[in-house]
Amino acid sequence: MEKVRAKKHLGQHFLNDEGIAKNIVDSLTKAGYKKVMEIGPGMGVLTKYLILDKEIELSVIELDRESIEYLKNHFPELDKRIISADFLKFPLEEYFHESFAIIGNFPYNISSQILFKVLEHKESIPELVGMFQKEVAQRLASPPKNKAYGILSVLLQAYYDIEYLFTVNEDVFTPPPKVKSAVIRIKRNNRVSLGCDDAAFKKVIKMGFNQRRKTLRNALKAMLPEDKQALESSGYLTKRAEELSVEDFVELTKMLNV
Repeated sequence: MEKVRAKKHLGQHFLNDEGIAKNIVDSLTKAGYKKVMEIGPGMGVLTKYLILDKEIELSVIELDRESIEYLKNHFPELDKRIISADFLKFPLEEYFHESFAIIGNFPYNISSQILFKVLEHKESIPELVGMFQKEVAQRLASPPKNKAYGILSVLLQAYYDIEYLFTVNEDVFTPPPKVKSAVIRIKRNNRVSLGCDDAAFKKVIKMGFNQRRKTLRNALKAMLPEDKQALESSGYLTKRAEELSVEDFVELTKMLNV
């Protein structure tokens, strides 16, 4: 098998620029972990460089059977570390018993879901380096008071520091996507706990951004307590969700007492 056929339903766009592939792999800091999982390796453009790094122990997870056969034929040294499964459904806690990083040229149709799963396993995942649609990458790295800033920006920035590393043009993929791409690195910050209920924090963020053009007084109307004195004096109710930092959302969640 010389090449794998890109499948639209799997969101496959194979990177064919070796320089970019090496830059992505070199973006791993290898701080605090030895194990690395690559999501959706396809024909192994990142895999070939990851295997050369003797400081890490690589596993790859791939859903496409054709790609799995290709990987087995071209990277026999991976042996039993090729996982034939859907990352979104795979029980990471059963496979990894220590910290591990994630890397990949992610299918854009599931990239946000990958990050939500990373958040579920944030205590075990100190770092992720990945290729995303440029618009998504900008959103993730965006600071407050910016139109790109949204639900996933806040949730991810609560536990990770996010760096927008570089932009990638359409013509280095087969087939070329219709959008530009970008590589980001997220690294676990030192925040052990938010200091408020995690579920309530998520609920406040989602409700705030679901009506992002409204002030939080209106967007969070169903959650406001009868005694709004502390909230009124905080000034949060006159702002929109995109104006609040992670710390602001933590304080607001505490005040709402939900």
